[in-house]
Formats: sequence, structure tokens, C-alpha cells
Amino acid sequence: MSAMLPRRILHVDMNAFFVACEVLRRPELAGKAVVVGGSAQRGVVAAASYEARQFGVRSAMASAVASRMCPHAIFLDGDHDYYGEVSARVFEVFRDFTPLVEGLSLDEAFLDVTGAQRLFGDAVAVAHRVRDAVREQAGLACSVGVATSKFVAKLATEFAKPRATRERIDPGPGVFEVAPGSEVEFLHPLEVGMLWGVGPVTLEKLHRIGLRRVGDIAACDPRVLRLSLGEGLANHLHDLSRAIDDRAVEPERETKSIGSEETFADDLTDAVEVRRHLLRMADTVARRCRESGLAARTITLKIRHADFSNLTRSRTLDEPVDTTQAIISVIDELMPDVDLAQGIRLAGVSARNFAAPDPQLRLFDDDSTDGSRSPRDEEWREAARAVDKIREKFGDAAIGSGSHDEPTGTPWGPRRES
Repeated sequence: MSAMLPRRILHVDMNAFFVACEVLRRPELAGKAVVVGGSAQRGVVAAASYEARQFGVRSAMASAVASRMCPHAIFLDGDHDYYGEVSARVFEVFRDFTPLVEGLSLDEAFLDVTGAQRLFGDAVAVAHRVRDAVREQAGLACSVGVATSKFVAKLATEFAKPRATRERIDPGPGVFEVAPGSEVEFLHPLEVGMLWGVGPVTLEKLHRIGLRRVGDIAACDPRVLRLSLGEGLANHLHDLSRAIDDRAVEPERETKSIGSEETFADDLTDAVEVRRHLLRMADTVARRCRESGLAARTITLKIRHADFSNLTRSRTLDEPVDTTQAIISVIDELMPDVDLAQGIRLAGVSARNFAAPDPQLRLFDDDSTDGSRSPRDEEWREAARAVDKIREKFGDAAIGSGSHDEPTGTPWGPRRES
């Protein structure tokens, strides 16, 4: 942070990003009610255009509910790889203004523009420049919050965004600033549910003791907060209510996890079919690990049954892995805990607890318990690198993972039938 200038943070949030990406390649969708994520019968809404939001459609809503609320909506399968490509272009625009860019997701980032003010004007001017550059270079719209901290900047963005009501779509100001020194005045009238760390359970606890506005938390005796919420969360929320947040923008955020999951068009009960899908997901996770230069010690299997109950099982390995064969072998060990008779609505594979891959490490012993020879992970890694090169040259469809089935779904729901 500059010694002469107060810290100035931008929070940039792309407007209806997944939908906006689809409109980029299909301009005829502009101005229409568009929903990304699963079919109209199953799945979950990942993003909705503002035209769809006018009918009450929101992200995380069941697609079936969204379809009833907006019968004329156009439902599209998500394309995560494409959204990632567009996101990379957008983040390059951000880095034209400052190297201090912390990505929160594909469509959201913090920018520390304290030093950039010397080149581009004050922070509000920088925010407008960022919006203009994103529109000109990536063809997308974004909203920007400006403040002296990450927390307040993120809240400010909510007041910069477009708003959809049944009557109209308000484009919003695009940029909203909380000026230095006015943070408490801005925060205290807000509902407590807007604070980081306040989910449904915490919100109920806060309401139970009469706290409904951020200012109520600031005025509350910290001992009462601790009794209701526990010391850690109570201290966190009390600090935020007084605009205390000195966290720096971290441009090199550590990858926490890499995963792939899919909601199926029909509930699955066949073990062979389930494994085919899991194998494909393991292949996707392994490839993303290698692309990131990472290997994982912890592999997790996620299952959602037909009744929406969830099962999660993990195994932590002594040595990190980054190949499909190593990951699926762990998944195979976890699968006996899954009751296929209940029907599987969603399955997922993820990797975490990363380290740099070591070509000398192996997942298996040289000899298995039955005396047969087991493949070493480094040998599989050589094969994986060869597969990566083929895909890089000829495309992902050039070679599969051993299951020739195409994905029937996306992370948000089953693909539409063509």
C-alpha cells in the first residue's frame, strides 16, 4: 500500500456472467429470458438473465421452479470451459490496471488500485475505466464497488448492479463508492444478512437476540454476541460491523480444490454406469491438476441421492497424485459406502491438499497383495502427459478416459435433449 495514498480497493462483479458469455456467441439471445444450468425439469439455475429475473428466477433455484415461474425462458447447458476462457480474457483486462488482482471466482475479483491512481486518476475514475475496458475488450458488462477495504467494496458492488423488478430492469449506476471515512454510516443501516459469515443459521440466531441491522451488532455487548455465536464468529462480525477489515488483496491465491460434478437426467442405480461417470470426472480432475502443476493428497467422492440426502467420503494419501488411474482407484475404495438402491441424482469427484508432483513418488507398492504387478503412478503420469499432448493438438474429443460416454449432465443439471 502506498505510504501517501489511502488504500483503495475495487470489487468487480460481472453481470449475469454465464448468460452474458452465451449472448456473446449467440447474439440473438440478447434481451430474452435465458437460464443457464440444467434442463427445465431437473437441475439448478446457475445464472439467469435480468429478463428472467423479472419473473423471480434466481441462481441456486431448482430449474423446475424456474420453469414454472418463467415458462418462456430459454434453458441452456452450462459450458464451464468456455466461461473459463472468457474469464481469462476479463482478468487480463484487470491486470492492465494493477498487478494486485485477487480472483474470487470466474466472474468476481478484488483489485487493489491504490498505486494505479497515479496513472489513471482517483479510484472512482479507475473503476469507470475498468468497466469501459471490459466492455470494449471482452464485450461484457460489470459492476464495481469502491472502498478502502475488501469487505466494504464487496458490499458496495451490490448497490452498483442492475436490478430487475416485474415492471422494469434498472441498469444501476455501474460504479458505487463508499468514500473514506463514511464506512460506518454506509454499513449500519444494512441488514445483518449482508455480512460475510452470516448464513441462515447465524441469521436466525442474530434475529433471536434482536439484531437485524449491522448497527445493532456494532452496539451489542460483545459478551452477548459470544454467548449466542461463539467467540470466533462473534468477534468477526463485531469487527465487520465497525468496518474493521485490513485484509490485503492477494494476487496469488492458493488453489483450494479442483473438482467435477454432474447432475443426472435420471437417477442412477447401476454400478457400472455410475463408475463410467466417475471415471470421466476423475479424468477431468486429473487433467486440471496437471494443467495447474499440482498433485493432490486428498480425494473426495460426493453423492446426492434421489431424496436429496448427501454422502461425502474422502481419503488422504501418503503421496500426492495427478493421474486418472490413481484418482479412480481411490474412488473405487470409497464406493462401497454408497447405497445405489437409493438412486444417485448427482455425483462428484474432487481433489485438494495439494503439493507439487514428484515423478519419483508412487501411489501403489511394486507388488500387490495377490502377487500381481501394480502400476506405478509415475508410469501412469507419463501416459497422462502423452494424452494431454494429443488433446492439446487435436482437441478434447480426440481421446477419452476409457469411458466413451459423453457427459449427460453438467454441474447444475442434466443437459437438454437435442
